[in-house]
Amino acid sequence: MTEPVVRTAPTFELTAAERAEIRDLLDVAFDGDFDAEDWDHALGGVHALIRDADGLLLAHGSVVQRRVLHADRSYRVGYVEGVAVRAGHRRGGLGHRIMAALEHVIDAAHDFGALSASEAGAALYTARGWRIWPGRLAALGPDGPLPLPEEEGSTYVRPAAGHPLPGPARALAFDWRNGDLL
Repeated sequence: MTEPVVRTAPTFELTAAERAEIRDLLDVAFDGDFDAEDWDHALGGVHALIRDADGLLLAHGSVVQRRVLHADRSYRVGYVEGVAVRAGHRRGGLGHRIMAALEHVIDAAHDFGALSASEAGAALYTARGWRIWPGRLAALGPDGPLPLPEEEGSTYVRPAAGHPLPGPARALAFDWRNGDLL
């Protein structure tokens, strides 16, 4: 049996029907806890999709660019969003294949990767070499820097090919966005 192909596509190449199908998968996979702002966060970058032989969407993930300040530098970060595998197809390697495609994008276009993981998803990321950011986290809000201590311990990073990670002595300060900041 042939493994399903991983397709990557920027958001602008996805049809309205494909976007609706991805949104439906994410709504179900996150048990209805995937709101309009979460959906907005998953758009504008590159998507990885896996379909079965009948065309049913089995898995999705996307990587979007975010700006992160650290010390005296602004980094171009590939931020992973909306990783989900359809129930009944989990634990079969589809999540790893989605992440491999997203990591390829990060390696080719970003300084490092970052993501916020649920307890359920953390094992996938750590198995692929992602590590919890050991330093402080912040967001650059409308009123200045906003510390994000509640995100510490669930934000993971991975160096892009040929790039070192920033040192943890200084906070990573992510760009502002509506909804969940990380």
